[in-house]
Amino acid sequence: MAQKMLQELRVAIVATNGFEQAELIEPRKALDEAGARTIVIAPKAGKIQGFKHDEKAEKVEVDLTLNEANADVFDAVLLPGGALNADALRVEPKAQEFIRRIDEAKKPIAVICHGSWLLVSAKLTKGRKLTSYHTIQDDIRNAGAEWTDQAVVTDRNWVSSRQPSDIPAFNQAMITLFRQRKGRAQVA
Repeated sequence: MAQKMLQELRVAIVATNGFEQAELIEPRKALDEAGARTIVIAPKAGKIQGFKHDEKAEKVEVDLTLNEANADVFDAVLLPGGALNADALRVEPKAQEFIRRIDEAKKPIAVICHGSWLLVSAKLTKGRKLTSYHTIQDDIRNAGAEWTDQAVVTDRNWVSSRQPSDIPAFNQAMITLFRQRKGRAQVA
């Protein structure tokens, strides 16, 4: 992967307590290595607790709260999974509004595992194609999306994956999608 291909790209990582450790840390590392500036956004300031499946893992520092975050200043979004994280975020009106603003501007969204629940609750999935952790496929289908069981699905400005084992493919597809966005932004 060429270094710094995402230089100056501002990526919001929207998460809260209960995020799946690998689904935030590994994509963030790939983005940072590609030159992006990653900013963790959560409902509350401080640190958020990661999990490795059902066991506590490391905490991550929050850079901005949802009250402070302005979707207009970000170029892309990463939504990590973790059932506790995704279930808490999906009912946060400010998280729903933030992701709606990003999608309305056709900025890229990378989502993995249970992270798609925010897209469902923000009413963005109708007519879209995506994947997720298999246990929420009914939620996605019931929200009007086409769910598919693939490691990575790219649909317009979205890239989605199922679970931690998909992260290598997810990171590659995310970097590609975000690089396309950066190219369009430079032309505009």
